[in-house]
Amino acid sequence: MFSIIAAIGKNNELGKNGGLVFNIKEDMKFFKDTTTGHKVVMGYRTWKSLPKKLPDRENFVVSYEEVKEADHTITNLDNFIDQNKDTDEEIFIIGGGMVYTAFLDHAKNLYLTEIDATVPDADTFFPEFDKSNYNKTIIKKGSENGLTYTFAKYIKK
Repeated sequence: MFSIIAAIGKNNELGKNGGLVFNIKEDMKFFKDTTTGHKVVMGYRTWKSLPKKLPDRENFVVSYEEVKEADHTITNLDNFIDQNKDTDEEIFIIGGGMVYTAFLDHAKNLYLTEIDATVPDADTFFPEFDKSNYNKTIIKKGSENGLTYTFAKYIKK
């Protein structure tokens, strides 16, 4: 099954200039704890924004050309989705915006860190989705560096 994980602002802001718009230590820990031991799927720009391959995870990168440092390159997204959509294994989609959009209809779970802030100059956004199609569970609330946030899990009905 596909699960999406992202940190988003009040207007679904995700990124700016190839990086994240929010840097919350507790969110990074939540991301690591949630995705460790799983396959993670990301776009090429997200891959390039990382300092190195994510350890203890099988790294898949969506790209037209092979990404040698990654564990796997996905050159045909439709085939990858068809081959993996019915697996019981949780496969995490970790960004960016276009990859989230491609997987949104196929994802059973959305792990969203919902941050109570806006970033007017963000250039990458999480896709709009109909929250009424999901059951929402609050995992934890917190604040850091003046930002309040909620870790939420949306499970498709």
